[in-house]
Amino acid sequence: MVLDWDGTATERDTLHMAIARFGDLEVFAALEEELGRQLTLDEVIGAEMATIRAPLEEVVAWLVEHVRMRPGFHELVETHDPLIVSAGFHELIEPILEREGVRARLVANHVEPDPGGWRATFADGPICAICDERCKRAATETLGTFAYAGDGVSDRCVSLQAERRFARDGLAAWLDEQGVPYERFDDMYDLARALERAG
Repeated sequence: MVLDWDGTATERDTLHMAIARFGDLEVFAALEEELGRQLTLDEVIGAEMATIRAPLEEVVAWLVEHVRMRPGFHELVETHDPLIVSAGFHELIEPILEREGVRARLVANHVEPDPGGWRATFADGPICAICDERCKRAATETLGTFAYAGDGVSDRCVSLQAERRFARDGLAAWLDEQGVPYERFDDMYDLARALERAG
């Protein structure tokens, strides 16, 4: 099982939450419009994070207080040991996992706080021949067959590689447009039940 973080494991996108509270939502909205047109996902996320100038500790403390996990997350991790693959950042995800008392495998990027604007560092890897981005497929290439659950743009390419797809929100709409089959989910209990039925 491979699991997206923002908006999938969590109820809301934590990067969007951080930008809304500490960054610039106008820049965020303008950049989202350019995603897939003039800018890659890495470029968009990097520019969005550069609007945050607060100390890392302040942002992390706020996220730890406000981020809510989707119901059933603990049970899913305990039972199925998913690999969490995120376009987000270790520095913002790991404190939430620690708050939850959860140990999980995590592939994510890094961010360095700076008073002049945070600097994102993205994982090295080849540009994907399918989507022309440095996407999440690289993290799953050695897994063999796997199920994937996601909700957004960063989940599109890797979901096509999965043997079984679980989707909601933007990913579900995109898969509908592509005519690609998937299963909808509301929470992590839905995922666990579906995986157990298949097991």
